[in-house]
Amino acid sequence: MSAIATDNLLVRRGDAVLVDRLTLSLGPTGSVAIIGPNGAGKSTLLKALAGIERPTGGEVRLGDRALSALSGAERTRALGFLPQYFEPHWDLSVAELVQLGAERVGGTAPEAIAKANRTFELEGLGYRRWSTLSGGERARVLLASVLVVDPPVLLADEPAASLDIRHRLDVARALGRRGATRLSVVVVHDLDLAFRFFERVILLDRGRVVADARAADLIADPRLDQVFGVSFERLATSDGALLRARS
Repeated sequence: MSAIATDNLLVRRGDAVLVDRLTLSLGPTGSVAIIGPNGAGKSTLLKALAGIERPTGGEVRLGDRALSALSGAERTRALGFLPQYFEPHWDLSVAELVQLGAERVGGTAPEAIAKANRTFELEGLGYRRWSTLSGGERARVLLASVLVVDPPVLLADEPAASLDIRHRLDVARALGRRGATRLSVVVVHDLDLAFRFFERVILLDRGRVVADARAADLIADPRLDQVFGVSFERLATSDGALLRARS
């Protein structure tokens, strides 16, 4: 029960259509980057996939079942959601936040918690309170608290946005590689990270899918230029093509 799909998904807020009759199918494995300009519907789509945003029409399915029909426990076991913005109700410590993440599915072996702390360089920060952390440290704590249970489906909204360059690369690389055995669906602001580390890229605009293709194919698509309203120069490098925007 790990493949996730939408069927004619519609999300409205008042008169605004945020996701417009969107149909999408994501397999049980793979690394998928969702890109698009501000207001394209990226975050709303991710929240709908996680069951946080209630659709106005259509449905989200997890495996062969409607997401709305699953219990909270079933959704928690299957889906890990990493929001763009997060503020805990209490000023918890790093260790407490990672432990709470582990307890979402009834607890996780201490070895898994230790591994998450090592992976996201949190060793030595366990005693620190949320209020004392930098933006980059908070992002790494959130990643550890979600990935400590290694959910079948990860939905992450710009998880590297507040990180420095090294950690941004590390996170994008790790989420991309995770697609070999799990499904990672990530809203990505940095287009070069999206095309370098993710296998599949979905381009959204005004709540609709404009393009959905392998990253290597989509990077040359002129619809990228049209949607973002710029002219991209494609630069050949040893890591593949990079985009440089020209007005």
